[in-house]
Amino acid sequence: MDGIIQPIIVEGNKIDPNIIRRDFPILNRQINGHRLVYLDNAATTQKPSSVINAMDEYYRFHNANVHRGLHTLAEEATTAYESTRAKIAEFIGGVKPSEIIYTRGTTESINLVAQSWGRANVGPHDRIVITQMEHHANLVPWLMLAKRAHAELEYIPINAEGYLNLDNIDTIINGNTKIVAVTQMSNVLGTINPVDRIIDRAHKVGAVVLVDGAQAVPHLPVNVKSLDADFYVFSAHKMLGPTGLGVLYGKERLLEEMEPIEFGGEMISRVQFDSAEWNILPYKFEAGTPHIAGAYGFGPALDYLTKLGMEAIRNHEIELTSYALEKLHELKYVKIFGPLDENQRGGVISFKVKDIHPHDLATVLDSYGIAVRAGHHCAQPLTNLLGEISTTRASLYIYNNKDDVDELVKGLIEARRYFGRV
Repeated sequence: MDGIIQPIIVEGNKIDPNIIRRDFPILNRQINGHRLVYLDNAATTQKPSSVINAMDEYYRFHNANVHRGLHTLAEEATTAYESTRAKIAEFIGGVKPSEIIYTRGTTESINLVAQSWGRANVGPHDRIVITQMEHHANLVPWLMLAKRAHAELEYIPINAEGYLNLDNIDTIINGNTKIVAVTQMSNVLGTINPVDRIIDRAHKVGAVVLVDGAQAVPHLPVNVKSLDADFYVFSAHKMLGPTGLGVLYGKERLLEEMEPIEFGGEMISRVQFDSAEWNILPYKFEAGTPHIAGAYGFGPALDYLTKLGMEAIRNHEIELTSYALEKLHELKYVKIFGPLDENQRGGVISFKVKDIHPHDLATVLDSYGIAVRAGHHCAQPLTNLLGEISTTRASLYIYNNKDDVDELVKGLIEARRYFGRV
């Protein structure tokens, strides 16, 4: 595969981030005279040369619209576009390619389900269940649906350690529940949720389940068949791919029942002046010209992750997260949010440094070339539950190593000195 330098897998099922880093041009950058230490992977990941080259190749040699032309360029573009769809289907457990809907991202995928399936199936006095740790993208659509449908929005609570409290799950997910929407991994706490248990309970009362996999699919082996998820959503840009491309997986029977919410272009089968008929799956949900270059780039991204192996990626992140938690705990002025067991969390670590505002801290870290995120991380209700307005977040991925963690720790020490907190 282009851009991959061998060997990537060393000593069994373990990856070497120092070799992987060579495939990412941006990691050669200097920021304020320092090497780039990129720790904002929960927001978006960097792209390997193979992804960048693929998108460049599309625009240079294959640029054409898909499905609509009989000329060579159109056929080449369509073949690559659909090839990526098939790779996505295989990557998440070998589902049917027709069950994979291209969207602009996780947010649009969730909104599509809320506005199509939700409007058709949720009515007065029905219940929608989500959790207290949801990203705004998996909270606000359900809040709006509940208001429009005069339905009830219920939350699965979290406990002090950052885990979901499932003690009353049988009461929360009751016979009135129509849909449950839950993140598989929190973008703030890093908590990996027992979505299999939640799905099992929801199905027992006849409810469907949407799993937000935006933070999980890039970091964990995911099989939507084994999970028995009804809908599963994620974004290409969080897994080495381009921005502007997302995925909605849905069980075929549910997608067949749903009505599209956007109209025009390839989603049309037949139109008369007084009526319209929709195309077959997956195209009936893909109105207009899609992000073709994005699909070109996402294919090599999936190849890259497949080559590394998701088990190896998970093992790397467990080891690196454990190291980061250990080093941060040594700083007595740092408070870490979320589970402390690296086996039950991903490489997302939100924390607070005593007497320094997260925005100020992020600015000082940037002066040393360290990129982190500061704010509520699009999860204001959760941040408020933590008793904070904002936190600092460092998030890890395949090209991060222990040196990156050490640089973060040094940056925190320097920030304390800069603000006279030593």
